[in-house]
Amino acid sequence: MRTLIYLLILLALSTACDPERQKMIEEEKAARADTAQTFINNAIIVHGGNRFTGRTVEFDFRKRHYSVVRTDDQYIYTRTYDHDSLGHVQDTLVNSTSFTRYRNGELQELNEEWQGRLGNSVNSVLYFTQLPFGLNDPAVMKSYLGETTVDGQPYHKIQITFKQEGGGDDFDDIYVYWIHRDEFTLDYLGYEFSVNGGGTRFRKAIDRQVINGIVFQNYINYKAEDKDTPIGIHDELFDKGELIELSRIINTDISVVEN
Repeated sequence: MRTLIYLLILLALSTACDPERQKMIEEEKAARADTAQTFINNAIIVHGGNRFTGRTVEFDFRKRHYSVVRTDDQYIYTRTYDHDSLGHVQDTLVNSTSFTRYRNGELQELNEEWQGRLGNSVNSVLYFTQLPFGLNDPAVMKSYLGETTVDGQPYHKIQITFKQEGGGDDFDDIYVYWIHRDEFTLDYLGYEFSVNGGGTRFRKAIDRQVINGIVFQNYINYKAEDKDTPIGIHDELFDKGELIELSRIINTDISVVEN
């Protein structure tokens, strides 16, 4: 209950200075528009809309420093860290198409396979950090799975898949997002993946905070006992206490500045 009260206060503060956003929330509460696109659009607005564009976001995650710089037609993802044997490392991914690595200031020659591996690892961290921003990319396909409840709260359940063209190396992954029916916050997400033997993950959002109009949140990361459990029933397993906590996704020292 305390968490719910804190969430309501936080959302009230974040929307009080934005009449358009508040009006949208109230209208959608009344209308209950039953389409995945509508609810994704609303979630993106509530979480900060297009405020990533024209700004630089930086944060630390597991002893690595990440940044994303967005303009209208380009984004640059960067990861920097110091390694005992590699020295100072800087990885840069531009529009998911161009990856470079520098070690101690020197450009490294990498084959296509390693460019893909390292680029995917950078993209994965920044993709999750910016959610639900990005869910209107051209390769995204949406499907409304209906209403459900998780931990006593009402949610719209939306499945996301990807077209092969523009969907990246993991285009066959399947995602499910639980968007709060009344507040349009992204509170839970799950995904099925095929790499490294495949499996599923379910994440619960925690530590929500608003920085310069953008919502950031950390996650508790869970898995089912059986890796082949369909991702669509992970909310039921979560309510029954049958998921296993794997890790916590904690970003620190977050900053947002205009470019």
